[in-house]
Amino acid sequence: MPNELASRLEPLVAEAVTTAGFDLDSLEVQQAGRRQLVKVVVDSDDGIGLDEVAEVSRKVSAVLDENEHVLASAYTLEVTSPGLDRPLTQPRHWRRAKFRLVRITPAEGAEYVARVGHAGQEAARVLAGGSLQDVAYASVAKAVVEIEFKQPPAEDLKLLEEDASGQSTAAGQTEPKEESK
Repeated sequence: MPNELASRLEPLVAEAVTTAGFDLDSLEVQQAGRRQLVKVVVDSDDGIGLDEVAEVSRKVSAVLDENEHVLASAYTLEVTSPGLDRPLTQPRHWRRAKFRLVRITPAEGAEYVARVGHAGQEAARVLAGGSLQDVAYASVAKAVVEIEFKQPPAEDLKLLEEDASGQSTAAGQTEPKEESK
């Protein structure tokens, strides 16, 4: 029942979140005693602050109140942003992780850590072991952001920025960038 309920609520909640200028990352509905717990996770390319979470919460609450017949019971609304441990499962997650260290577990091969550069629709460019490589999302079993306690090396960031703009890479190669959004 909760999954069916989430499916019916998703278009309504997604519209409210989009209207507020954010992306609906996930929506869950769980039974919590006599009440429903509606958990909404929102994000944006620029991140989301506490004031924005409150704004989204008001908009989603208004939509749920207007459509109370869908919930058919009392509910508790929880609006939050994704945590650092959220897996990178969509191109926008990779785009938002630009210049961050990511632990990548490929579907085949050994796990490794890389710094994310340009993220397209099908793959992300990463810097791993001093070299740039493309990682197709379909080839990744799991990827999560690694927490860093110091600034990333300036040369790594410069290399990734130059690569994204189509300038020369560390090996002196120039590759055309395919821009897809």
